[in-house]
Amino acid sequence: MSVVLTRSRVSNALRCYASYALSRLGLVRISHAPMFVSVEPANICQLRCPACPVGMRHLDISTSRDLERFMSLDIWHRTLSEIRKTAFVVQFYFQGEPLLNKDLPLMIREAHEAGLYTIVSTNAQALTENLATQLVNAGLDRIIISMDGLTEQSYNAYRVGGSLDKTQAALSYLKNSKSRDHEITKSPIIELQVLRLKTNEHEWSDFKRVYKSLGADQLTFKTAQLYDYQNGHPLMPSNPRYSRYIQGTDGHYHRRPLSKGCFRVWSGVVITTTGDVLPCCYDKAHDYAYGNIMNSSLRDLFCSDKANIFRRAAMQQTPQICQECYK
Repeated sequence: MSVVLTRSRVSNALRCYASYALSRLGLVRISHAPMFVSVEPANICQLRCPACPVGMRHLDISTSRDLERFMSLDIWHRTLSEIRKTAFVVQFYFQGEPLLNKDLPLMIREAHEAGLYTIVSTNAQALTENLATQLVNAGLDRIIISMDGLTEQSYNAYRVGGSLDKTQAALSYLKNSKSRDHEITKSPIIELQVLRLKTNEHEWSDFKRVYKSLGADQLTFKTAQLYDYQNGHPLMPSNPRYSRYIQGTDGHYHRRPLSKGCFRVWSGVVITTTGDVLPCCYDKAHDYAYGNIMNSSLRDLFCSDKANIFRRAAMQQTPQICQECYK
């Protein structure tokens, strides 16, 4: 782990945990800065995944808010200047495909040089051999590769428009790029992520058997967020244990109940391509934005009355996005 522990980061973390503990007693008072930030390098994607707002075109990317398809270096540098002393982690993903931003290797390098832990999550369709080398050389700590099938049929059931061959090639490029002078670097950790779906459930045991031979260091299974699930969904796994939804006595499916309280809105934010500061990754439509980082400091937005009003509501899961959450 490349994150550098400093007095200011540790002090900020202690204030964050103390603030969250007090919030459990009903006192919402923020004086710390975000411990992590998710930035959105791009808000577009090549694929048409059926349970993704970008793939489903639930977001109108023709609106003025979304005219900026890629995060500019101006917004990135403003973000980095605000988080470099207090944050631990930068996640380079939100809704779109981050590798489509040509400046991503530079952004990762600058975050790495600032002592921050860096993560990218990608469908890997744009991950060439040259780009893999750039990411490794930039100091990337972790890369999450989404691959939801071991055959083209099972893969394309969800990753519509993607290529399994490209994903497997990307894994190979990353593994080879980690080899330098006959030594294998520890970073980035290559994590293969698989959504648990009806269409690939027959391959789950095979994934466990082959993920290392594909070039991954780790394997992670993740339940899928689905839309129009009330009457069931063709992607819903057969075993309800691996689904976010359970069937009620009325025959309809409902979200599994969650415990109240959310540490994520105390510890971090999302910053979009346009600089909007969002409470978390479930705010897909920017409905609860605290403001814009180009107009106000991140700390002011993070500690604002608007942010605290949202946190109080989040403790009770009253915002719609909290009802969609599965953290």
